Amino acid sequence: MVPLAALAELSNEPLLGPGLRSRPAYDGSDSQRGELVPVVRYFGHPWFVRSTQGVLEGGVRVELAPGLHAGAQLAYEPGRQTSESDFLKRHGVPGLDRGASVGAHLEWDHTFGPMPITLLARVRQHADADRGAQADFRLSAGVYQSGRFAAGVFTQGTWANTKSTGSFYDITPQQSVATGLPAFSGGSGWLFASFGVLWSVDLNKNWVVVGNLESRHLLGDASRSPLAERNSNYYTSAGLAYRF
Repeated sequence: MVPLAALAELSNEPLLGPGLRSRPAYDGSDSQRGELVPVVRYFGHPWFVRSTQGVLEGGVRVELAPGLHAGAQLAYEPGRQTSESDFLKRHGVPGLDRGASVGAHLEWDHTFGPMPITLLARVRQHADADRGAQADFRLSAGVYQSGRFAAGVFTQGTWANTKSTGSFYDITPQQSVATGLPAFSGGSGWLFASFGVLWSVDLNKNWVVVGNLESRHLLGDASRSPLAERNSNYYTSAGLAYRF
């Protein structure tokens, strides 16, 4: 189960339901896969859980000022499955196990006239120290509403340290011999940038359909890795959620 981004990220309404997502086997892969995903958002005092900010995560958060929250979270990290990629299977490249990360975040929610916006800064350290750390910077804004339909846009940049970039995109000399791919070693820097649209349709006061379309672009050393078949990938998702 992995996260579903939806217009729900611009609201504090609690949501729960199933969704479907189409995604690449990994960022840079030419293979596309479908999967079930959760649509969840809940904020208690101080506990929270959500899948609406690009990561499936849960933890605690506190309000520092109106609209400004700080928190700590445990998040799901998807890894990379050899069985999902024709390229990895063809070259015998080993996969990366699914795992978890621990981290902290700072989030600001505000409304400019009728436009809601959310700014999020988040750091994540993988539970496996060799998998490194990442930092996410995300901006979301609601831009249109008519009747039961609403739409928004978002952009996100993710930075990775050397261990994080290397765990996904490095090829050691030993792996080079085994796979026939050239050896490669990446460093820290921007990992990817993404841009997307969010949408939601209210079915009634309790049920809502939500979804998104995201274009993600590899940057820096990751984009130059022999494991990057392409530098651009697309994610799309839709789900049905109950407001409680």
